[in-house]
Amino acid sequence: MRKLRKIDFAIPISILLHLCIINGILAFLTPELFFSGYGRMIYYSAIWLIIAYSLRYYKISRKETFLTNIHKSFQLYFVFALAYFALFGFINQNYELLEFQILTLLLIFTSITWCRVIFFWLRDMNRRRGGSAVNVVVLGRDASLNKIQKFFDHPFLGYVYKGYFDDKPSNSSTYLGEILSCFLYILENDIDEIYCIASKFSHKELKNLINFADNNLIKLKVIPDNKEIFSRAMSIESYDDVPVLDLRKVPLDTQYARIIKRSFDIVFSTLVIICILSWLSIVLFILIKIESKGTLYFKQRRHGLKRKPFWCYKFRSMTTTSDADFKMATKNDSRLTRIGKFMRKTSIDELPQFFNVLMGDMSVVGPRPHMELHTLSYEVSVDKYLVRHFVKPGITGLAQIKGYRGEIIKKSDIYNRTRLDIFYVEKWSLWLDIHIIYKTIFNIFKGEDGAY
Repeated sequence: MRKLRKIDFAIPISILLHLCIINGILAFLTPELFFSGYGRMIYYSAIWLIIAYSLRYYKISRKETFLTNIHKSFQLYFVFALAYFALFGFINQNYELLEFQILTLLLIFTSITWCRVIFFWLRDMNRRRGGSAVNVVVLGRDASLNKIQKFFDHPFLGYVYKGYFDDKPSNSSTYLGEILSCFLYILENDIDEIYCIASKFSHKELKNLINFADNNLIKLKVIPDNKEIFSRAMSIESYDDVPVLDLRKVPLDTQYARIIKRSFDIVFSTLVIICILSWLSIVLFILIKIESKGTLYFKQRRHGLKRKPFWCYKFRSMTTTSDADFKMATKNDSRLTRIGKFMRKTSIDELPQFFNVLMGDMSVVGPRPHMELHTLSYEVSVDKYLVRHFVKPGITGLAQIKGYRGEIIKKSDIYNRTRLDIFYVEKWSLWLDIHIIYKTIFNIFKGEDGAY
């Protein structure tokens, strides 16, 4: 998941604009009905959003055009019209207005359709000018190469085709060299996606490519033949008439999912900061100062999205020492203060990270961020460890509610934690986040062995 860019705000702006069109037209054409109660405004807006969410109306892929999923628009309009007339028939028995209401809905749907057309036109214009670009290379060459190269050349898709690698030399201007030389090129040129022609690689070589991509936060997509390739997150896409396997399908790659998760993070963290941290910080400041010298907050550099470092904040639960940035807290740690033991047992020390969430460095739910020193160690000793960095780190996560929190005592601890983090990356949903938050709160009151 990438950080929000300017183009990402197109989706929430579209949603807001559509709601304004619905309520604006209804208020203008039927003011005597519309303003008789604000409940109707809430009803129409809520119904539109619920139906749109169910149909994934605002979930737009990179290859989607206005006509690609136009059936979604007709489905949305039809179901919304049913809900609209259900309320109309319940509160108004004057069926002479029925024809006028039908014309009102047609005007709403026509206006939203034109907004949709303009949205895709503006998106295509932005991509033609180099916005939202994705750098790609192809490994291997066969009959599919020319087809997929032509696909990348469509300017409205936003792909920047750098060229291809193959062990058979070529005079082509897009030939970049032998396949063994691709790895350094990929790392030095900020390649976002690798397209691999499966017929050019053995099963072992394909596995090595998958590991290379996962361990360097690069998307790998395979143009398949009859080879067996296994991945929980695998999905198949069509690039014109060329089938392509996406071996690292991350739900949070879509604008729609990122907006949903970010909106939830902002609302949730704001409520916690206002309702809890606003007064709790004052109480803890006094208690911490009474017991030990030092600041209220403890900050530490940790790795976040795409392995980028950020300052992670906590309430200080230990005495100030020089080994804080490379030594994890252990059971009966002598550095812990009395108030610190209580804060760590109840996870109160983690609450300042809601400021990290509000600033956009973290999410409420996600893989827990590790110290920089530990990330450097685990990324070379734990296979696919960096896959967890495809999304923002979280205050709590799936691994934590499954019992893998706190000190890493044996190798299986970090392996199982990474396995659960990867599962979360591949299977994210808003309902999974809500479930993890519920289990986290439940475990706080229940008590956890790893909370020290």
